Amino acid sequence: MKVLLTGATGYIGKRLLSVLVERGYYVICLVRDKNKFHAEGLIKERIEVIEVDLNNKATLANIPKEIDFAYYLVHSMSSSKNYDELEKSSAINFREALNKTNVKQVIYLSGIVNSQTLSKHLNSRKNVELELGKGEYSFTTVRAGIIIGSGSASFEIIRDLVEKLPIMIAPKWLRTKCQPIGISDVIKILTGILGNEKTFNNSYDIGGDEILTYKEMLLEFASVRGLKRYIWTVPVMTPKLSSYWLYFITSISYKLATSLVDSMKVEVIAKDDKIIKLLNFKPLSYTDCIKQAFENIEQNEIVSSWKDSTISGRLDFKISDYIKVPEYGCYKDTRIKHLLDIDSSVEKIWRIGGETGWYYADWLWKLRGFIDKIFGGVGLRRGRTNLYDIQVGDALDFWRVLYANKEERRLLLFAEMKLPGEAWLEFKVKENSLIQTATFRPKGLLGRIYWYSVLPLHGIIFRGLIKKLVN
Repeated sequence: MKVLLTGATGYIGKRLLSVLVERGYYVICLVRDKNKFHAEGLIKERIEVIEVDLNNKATLANIPKEIDFAYYLVHSMSSSKNYDELEKSSAINFREALNKTNVKQVIYLSGIVNSQTLSKHLNSRKNVELELGKGEYSFTTVRAGIIIGSGSASFEIIRDLVEKLPIMIAPKWLRTKCQPIGISDVIKILTGILGNEKTFNNSYDIGGDEILTYKEMLLEFASVRGLKRYIWTVPVMTPKLSSYWLYFITSISYKLATSLVDSMKVEVIAKDDKIIKLLNFKPLSYTDCIKQAFENIEQNEIVSSWKDSTISGRLDFKISDYIKVPEYGCYKDTRIKHLLDIDSSVEKIWRIGGETGWYYADWLWKLRGFIDKIFGGVGLRRGRTNLYDIQVGDALDFWRVLYANKEERRLLLFAEMKLPGEAWLEFKVKENSLIQTATFRPKGLLGRIYWYSVLPLHGIIFRGLIKKLVN
């Protein structure tokens, strides 16, 4: 059986992929950028990777005719102001492409849309469902609200708020009710309906067995973590102020914060639990979801994170467009140091950023991240998904990983901070030396002024960094 999996590099898709392979399916992974896709071990033998941009009809021919089932896990929220139009056209193009295949069932993960008044985000999800439902195949929609799991956007936002703020003066939407569900239960449902004819041409709301307000979710999270927190809601905080509140306290981008605040004013409660009964299982409680997430975090077993999606940054780009570091018109800071212990230095490079920090003058990196946040950038708060491993496409503080080959001993990062230009940071071992190169391609006069204004700080930071890496 062949399964077409869209969004294979996303938060849900990465987790679903391994389960499908374990169950014996041959999975065709549809991705927009092959450079961001990674498969380990035996999974490689059971998958095929195709590069398709659903808003580029010319690439749709890459979808094979011989497929049995398909998952639609694509969304463009916060990637642009007109993301609703992009999502609708993507759905139409996908539907028309699949009408030319042998697919029997298409499964779509949507949002709960039971409220009479929907946010732009939820209304877009509903429109995608309507478009996909017009296809010449059996269609199954699963509608979820808040998904809780290690690395999920909802979990990380709640974690940031609770662990950083002992006292919260919060927007009134914290009184909005929702029905959270654990990521493991979402995967259980998505695999349980695959090929299940009882679910063909049906839609299902999914949620846990508790209906909570966002305030109750925050307080319960605090209780699990053994923290005392006080929360007061005020009616005077506008959507814009609410978005800034989320943006400055949590690791999400401002565009994403705006979309989420818009949706958080809408109740997302499942209308029934018929899919839970059909598949005959008991969903995890909200408390158990939190505990399970922290078990994965403590064991460094976060399979996927929303932060590694391009929506967590300020740019939406293909890695192949930036992997070749430019030379012409660029400023460079290149430093070379003899290595005392190559393996030790490579390990340090592979642990850089996140909880480990930047080895030297960490306060300057944090200051740069704070300044970036003030000007609407991502700051340092995204951290990194895995303490020891780095994959192409990962977010790493205010960088995006463009190239990571430990055997080749080369790591290339691209800056997603707010800059009057573009910046790369490369670490490369050649013979017995470490070559560390910072490259900046300025944009206009402002870019050139910026480079020379921060040059003294670069001298401190980059000189100290390479010394720490080689010692």
